[in-house]
Amino acid sequence: MDATLHHNDADLGSRASAGRLERVASSGSTSPAEGYRLTDISPRAFQHPADRAASAALKAIPHLDKVVRKLIELGYERALRQSYLGSSVRLSEEQLGAVWREHALAYATLDMREVPDLYLTQVPSPNAMTIGARKPIVVVQSGLVRLLDADQRRAVFAHEAAHVLADHQLYRTALVILIGLTRTARLPLPLAPVRTALLEWSRATELSSDRAAALVTRDPLVVCRTLMSLAGGAMVDELDLDVFMRQGLDYNEGGGGLERLTRLMLDLGVTHPMPVRRAHELMAWVRSGDFDRIAGGEYPKRDEPSDARADGGEAVSFYAERFRDGFRDAGESINSIGQQLAGWLRGQGREEDEAED
Repeated sequence: MDATLHHNDADLGSRASAGRLERVASSGSTSPAEGYRLTDISPRAFQHPADRAASAALKAIPHLDKVVRKLIELGYERALRQSYLGSSVRLSEEQLGAVWREHALAYATLDMREVPDLYLTQVPSPNAMTIGARKPIVVVQSGLVRLLDADQRRAVFAHEAAHVLADHQLYRTALVILIGLTRTARLPLPLAPVRTALLEWSRATELSSDRAAALVTRDPLVVCRTLMSLAGGAMVDELDLDVFMRQGLDYNEGGGGLERLTRLMLDLGVTHPMPVRRAHELMAWVRSGDFDRIAGGEYPKRDEPSDARADGGEAVSFYAERFRDGFRDAGESINSIGQQLAGWLRGQGREEDEAED
């Protein structure tokens, strides 16, 4: 991490204090005051340009919503929900109350009335996810609770809350289903490009939710430390964030054409961007001044109409072109995807009619 980032670290605390953010001590850690709330904040406030462009690209795919809802209607979401209900521990004030409160505080800070159920499941790898199109639930894996401290867990819960606020759960649930189908059986051909499109969109939404986590915790460096801890997985108290941030510069800027192509191919198969890239993107946003502006109370509200100029711009155009190129590189145009999906839907409808006869 260069000197500029050190300078930003010091400035973040003082500027946040000027933005009416109070620090309170809790069990030796720094956490948001319970009265701190981003009242009526719209998810547009923290939406990354890649997220905005990818969401627009998804909406342009004919029949996509029909296919996604069809997957959910077939009972896959219900099976996921019942699986966690039967094999995990649902947390509450009576069950690991401290962890539950970390989860609930994220929704209060984002001014959200309903707090989803939180499940703890026995999986050694550290991860968390939100699923459920109609009634979302948050699932946190035991490895994450063991690995992260309270501040870092709050960052994770805030990240998941942002997915709910931004209404990501419909497409995210469909992606979880499609990934599960890929593991258990060969994915039907018309669904393969849907999975590719949803993966690209999912990676973009992670960048938006990282921004929201920084706003909720009031400390972007906590989010960066969380990403470093999740990437390292052990001895996290001894890891150096400065060194990790310099590593991110090597990943984003180092190497020649072959290295850049390799990074692109690695990105295509994962649901989340690489941790070093996420930290780099987050701190670039902080340096732009948007973090301080939003933390100070200047942000779009949920009932305000979208600003076309804010939704456009060079950054969005860049990412939009990237997504269009991605479809062309895969040999799938938007129209051909729509035709395949329409045929798959017709086939599913005939099977249902035959079953009823």
